[in-house]
Amino acid sequence: MEPVGILLLIVAIFLIIVLFRSIKIVPQQWNYIIERLGRYRRTLEPGPRLLVPFVDSVRAKVDLRERVVNFPPQPVITADNLGVQIDTVLYYIITQPTAAVYNIDDYLAGVEQLTTTTLRNVVGSMDLEKTLTSREEINARLAAELDKATDKWGLKVTRVELRSIEPPLSIRDAMEKQMRAERDRRAAILNAEGTKRSSILMAEGEQQSAVLRAKGERDAAVLRADGEAKAIQTVFAAIHNAKPTDRLLTYQYLQTLPSIAQGTANKVWVVPAELTKALGGIGNAFGGGDKSGPSEEEEVEVDTSALELDDSALQALEAAQQAAREVQDIGEGKEPGQLPPAPA
Repeated sequence: MEPVGILLLIVAIFLIIVLFRSIKIVPQQWNYIIERLGRYRRTLEPGPRLLVPFVDSVRAKVDLRERVVNFPPQPVITADNLGVQIDTVLYYIITQPTAAVYNIDDYLAGVEQLTTTTLRNVVGSMDLEKTLTSREEINARLAAELDKATDKWGLKVTRVELRSIEPPLSIRDAMEKQMRAERDRRAAILNAEGTKRSSILMAEGEQQSAVLRAKGERDAAVLRADGEAKAIQTVFAAIHNAKPTDRLLTYQYLQTLPSIAQGTANKVWVVPAELTKALGGIGNAFGGGDKSGPSEEEEVEVDTSALELDDSALQALEAAQQAAREVQDIGEGKEPGQLPPAPA
């Protein structure tokens, strides 16, 4: 191969290398820090960019996306002298690429150490119970402190999360026993409240039942008394309107006498003084000696238009009228019909 050809080949290779080192394509959400002869020159934005070969160099490639860092659990002592292991998760973004490159050697290690010290300061002022129940407060205080401290590094801490808080094993056992006792206490309280409520409801139901039963008995007694009063008034009105004679009353009196002697407790039967008068009235009725009864033209009539009678009252009225007519027939000397039966 001729020397001229070799020289041209070397020149072509050199041009390719120069062209390759002169063109830089920066991806989206990335910034390149460019130095010229060891000094900061500029920051390349996303897109194709040209550099001076062998003079400009890329110092660092900075990712501008939000990043998540999971730090290992850190031992922290609470205000009541209990050691806990706290696992944290940090969210941050780089806002100033030059500050992140030139103001700190390793910003990620700096953020980790700053998170550990800030976490110990925050949790060290709280007891264990408050630490376990105040995660939102701890997260907010950590985010505020870290954002303030990392501002000069060109970082912005967007969020800090406590992923886990692990107390010692003995403390966890004591907490489990306490929570179990608390649950048992709440269950006993709920059971007692349920029993109390059930007893109250049963008592109220029995009270209402007794009140309703008493009201029903009262209404029934009132209605029964009202019915008996109306029955007495109806019978009295029927007898009064029928105008019974002494003969009818004497006959009814004689029919009542057997009922006086009924019963095993009646050892002595007392004959009333009115018996002689009753027997005399009966004799006059059959002998025709007493003409004090009603005349032939007199008829027993009962006006029932003004009375409100039911079926039983009407039957009693008809029986009274029939008895009055038979007594009248006996007084007139006629053949008596069938006398009314004695009351039961």
